[in-house]
Amino acid sequence: MGALKYSLWGICLLVFGVVSSQEQEEEMMLWDADRKLQWSDFKGSYFKTEWAAATTASGISYSFSSYTKDNQLYLDFLVQSEFYPDKSWYRPELCDSIILSHEQLHFDISELYARKMREQLAKTQFTMDAKAEVRAIYKSVLKELSNFQNKYDRETNFSRDLQKQLLWNKQIEAALKEEKPSQN
Repeated sequence: MGALKYSLWGICLLVFGVVSSQEQEEEMMLWDADRKLQWSDFKGSYFKTEWAAATTASGISYSFSSYTKDNQLYLDFLVQSEFYPDKSWYRPELCDSIILSHEQLHFDISELYARKMREQLAKTQFTMDAKAEVRAIYKSVLKELSNFQNKYDRETNFSRDLQKQLLWNKQIEAALKEEKPSQN
């Protein structure tokens, strides 16, 4: 089996979709605990809507390779949390540090689910149908990620509920510290 790569780009305002990144390379940033998003990272053109101040396009990608030796299947995985600058945008006249913190948390949540996928892959016993089995895990994690991102937006009212936003900031920060990144 050759290496496979799929990406999810989630738009924080309720829209999620799966795109293949094999066809064209687009600018992407990997999640890094030591580097927070800045407004200059948001390079996309905003949609002319009245209800959105910013959009974060982030998600999970994976690739894997496999080989057999002595009738044993071996898999090597790479699972990453990614941010897509050209699909992320903001309206400077509406945005502040609270909204930027809200957008950063969308990216942080993607990282939490990348870790969850790594964990599930590590504990799964794969058969010779590994491609389909990995894809099923990926789809399951994406569904959970989408539901969690939507819950985050609902509970914080897209960052407008400052108390809830601060609570979510603390919860996600604690979860990132608790769930140390595993090796890919």
